[in-house]
Amino acid sequence: MLRLQLPTDPRWVELVESNIEEILTDHAWCEQKAATNAITIITINSDYEDLVTDMLKIAQEEIAHFEMVHDIIKKRGYKLGRERKDDYVGELAKYMKANTNGSRENGFVERMMFSAMIEARSCERFKVLSENIKDEELSRFYRDLMESEAGHYTTFITYARKYGGDIDVEKRWKEWLAHEATIIARYGKKETIHG
Repeated sequence: MLRLQLPTDPRWVELVESNIEEILTDHAWCEQKAATNAITIITINSDYEDLVTDMLKIAQEEIAHFEMVHDIIKKRGYKLGRERKDDYVGELAKYMKANTNGSRENGFVERMMFSAMIEARSCERFKVLSENIKDEELSRFYRDLMESEAGHYTTFITYARKYGGDIDVEKRWKEWLAHEATIIARYGKKETIHG
């Protein structure tokens, strides 16, 4: 369904298991950033009533996920820690900006592609975690979140198609997938969601 070109090596989970506190802290901040992204989309596109409604739902879900991760952190006696820089997302943001030509439709589609890509990779990483992590609580937790992220990915792609005008969204998504594969090939070496 996600059509990602480079799957995560399951051995990445061994890195995660070596520092559960770090993956949880990184994950919490990823959820906060996802909520912020949905709110940003609302502020730029407030005239699309259906989009605003769905972005509000996503923002609420993402902040609820932040709270869920924070609860796990507290329960285990960990500390949330400072916000983490996400180099993977930074590289995707550069690609988005480099491919924005100034038109509203183009900017909208690029933001939707950017958002869909992050959700798709997060969904895939959560699946790998749910299937390979030895911690049963986290295995169940990531399985549940995987399904939510898949829904968010679909929402972003659907709106790109709806409000993308004459832009060939399918062609553009294939280009995003190819570019993402070149980025993610350099990651999977840290105990972070995208690292």
